[in-house]
Amino acid sequence: MGGQFMIKISEEKWAKLPQIDDRLTELYGPDGSPSRKEFQAKAEAWYYAELLRDERKRQKLTQQQLGERIGKKREYISSLEQGKTDMQLSTFMLIANALGLKFSLVVG
Repeated sequence: MGGQFMIKISEEKWAKLPQIDDRLTELYGPDGSPSRKEFQAKAEAWYYAELLRDERKRQKLTQQQLGERIGKKREYISSLEQGKTDMQLSTFMLIANALGLKFSLVVG
């Protein structure tokens, strides 16, 4: 069980595979367009909310407990985790700190 397997794809087949950027352009417009920027912002917000949710669950905290740590209601935490509420940077840092996470900006 748990063995490894490899799939070989010829360069010709690889070249014919659809590219993610082409699909994103089809769905949300070209890179840099307002609709594409909006999609990217929502995707990033979802990603960071997932990181926080996964860490909350890893620590076996309920949404209620996390909310109490940061002075917010459980419903607010739920809304953030479901992507229904836009998370401000200050809220992200508040939750991250409550979970004992440290973040830094990298310029490069």
